[in-house]
Amino acid sequence: MTDSPLDRDTRILRFIEHVHPYDSLDRETQKRIAGVFQEKVATAGSPIFGAGDQLDGLFLIEHGTVEITDENDAPVSILHGRNSFGERGLIRDGKALTNARAAEETRLLLLPAAAFHELITEAPSFARFFDRGRSPARERGAELATQRVGDLMARNPITVDPTTPIRTAAGLMRDTRVSCLAVTEAEDRLVGIVTLRDMATKAVAEGLAGDTPVREIMTADPASLPPSALGSDLLNIMLERKVGHVTVTEGARVVGILTQTDLTRFQAISSASMVHEIAEAASAEDMAKVTARLPKLLAQLVGGGNRHEVVTRLITDIADAVTRRLLALAEADLGAPPVEYLWLACGSQGRQEQTGVSDQDNCLIIDDNARSGDAAYFEKLAKFVSDGLDTCGYFYCPGDMMATNPRWRQPVAVWRRYFRGWIAKPDPEAQMLASVMFDLRPIGGATRLFADLKEETLAEARKNSIFVSHMIANSLKHTPPLGLFRGFATVRSGEHKNEIDLKMNGVVPVVDLGRVYALQAGLSEVNTRARLEAAEANGTISRSGAHDLLDAYDLIAETRLNRQADEIRAGQKPDNFMPPSDLSDLERSHLRDAFVVVRTMQSAVGQGKGILS
Repeated sequence: MTDSPLDRDTRILRFIEHVHPYDSLDRETQKRIAGVFQEKVATAGSPIFGAGDQLDGLFLIEHGTVEITDENDAPVSILHGRNSFGERGLIRDGKALTNARAAEETRLLLLPAAAFHELITEAPSFARFFDRGRSPARERGAELATQRVGDLMARNPITVDPTTPIRTAAGLMRDTRVSCLAVTEAEDRLVGIVTLRDMATKAVAEGLAGDTPVREIMTADPASLPPSALGSDLLNIMLERKVGHVTVTEGARVVGILTQTDLTRFQAISSASMVHEIAEAASAEDMAKVTARLPKLLAQLVGGGNRHEVVTRLITDIADAVTRRLLALAEADLGAPPVEYLWLACGSQGRQEQTGVSDQDNCLIIDDNARSGDAAYFEKLAKFVSDGLDTCGYFYCPGDMMATNPRWRQPVAVWRRYFRGWIAKPDPEAQMLASVMFDLRPIGGATRLFADLKEETLAEARKNSIFVSHMIANSLKHTPPLGLFRGFATVRSGEHKNEIDLKMNGVVPVVDLGRVYALQAGLSEVNTRARLEAAEANGTISRSGAHDLLDAYDLIAETRLNRQADEIRAGQKPDNFMPPSDLSDLERSHLRDAFVVVRTMQSAVGQGKGILS
């Protein structure tokens, strides 16, 4: 017996009013959309659509499981009730970008294409949900398929003993907000898994007493993978066994658990989607919720095998987006600026080399037409933006190198005097300030205010041999951590005793060399790797020297990022320190060789050669 039209619409309405983004629509729109939905049933194994097919509309799973694969039939994701699919093809050109197949008998609701596009146009919350600047599904799937399970899993899973009463286990799941528990015996040896579904279908449905041990309802010998398995293995095992939870084991010991929620979170994290969310944020607090995902993004990018310059560029893109959004919010709050201005970043953000540990380094250049009364506006603007950056996790610069400091919030003419003064009289403070300011990069505002100033400064600095010599001497203050007898020179005391500082004694010496090469050759590049490549291209350093230094820099920078990613996965706050004992003999040997290359290049610069033979 089928539903009457009224009963059918009521049933669909009750379903969608608890599914996002339909729950964000007003009541009348919900009722109208409930009547538009078409119902379909897909039998197990049957195709729903194929890549390149014209899509009839947006699919919403009411009940069942759908397997999504890319155009090469590689697994992308496994979807269950309340999940939608097909939106990217509809938004793009109306043709499917992936394949969709019912993994079991599945009830679907189809929102016709016309109704979908109407909601995209009329309902901002609906449009934001389905058009968030994400990568195409096939690209997300490729990323997921090639990730190591060890980089995806939730570590330190919550475990219970087989004798634990189901009432206690249920309370633990409620209090810790998890959907499953690993059941273990001595030494974390995995014997089973118990899920919310087990609680519902085996305990509650069967009327079991609360003191029944979990061994009576657990799934013994659960689906399991080693940390070295790939995301494609995970998707395959979830599909083949029709499970939503997979344990991760090393031998018999459980070390993690992966759920459908973990996969959804993984696919939702991308620099592009984060930038899009930031661009629409209404406050610094809203942006802070996005930047809180930065550690996860870094670990994901590193785990995906991305090169260090790609990882740091994408991480820096987030800081740039936050800064630009804060500038826009500041102008909305304070009113239009009285004259043009330019906000610039220096330090690691200026070089596009931010990692998981970043403060803020910035300054403000104001048009020379500014009047004395305009200073108050830019003071408020600087405070608004710097406070917002701090809220988002970019803590205040310990050296006060920020636009909130009046010294670093000045008209173009004053900045011109600054640079000329540093070049003409290169005392220690001038060397330090010039080192910071040579890494300036415009973020938001009138870029013309800096263009001529940058060219003039580079030309004047390059011509002043005394200034260049002082900059070279300043660059040699940070040395690689090389000890005697092929060992490492580690931190001697304090919290990081016997550890290597991979920033100050690893990356920074190369950053300093890149800045010197740029100064010697008048290069406009700001990014360190770009500076090294440009220095090779124009003959500032030899081809062999450049290649050795680039290889050394890559190894040091990637060692630092891998260390930070490991700390993030272990639930720790990332830093720049690492005990040499954490490396294998081969890794220690290669890292030491990299430090030797850097020291040799420093020696060449110090001798006025600038090349490595």
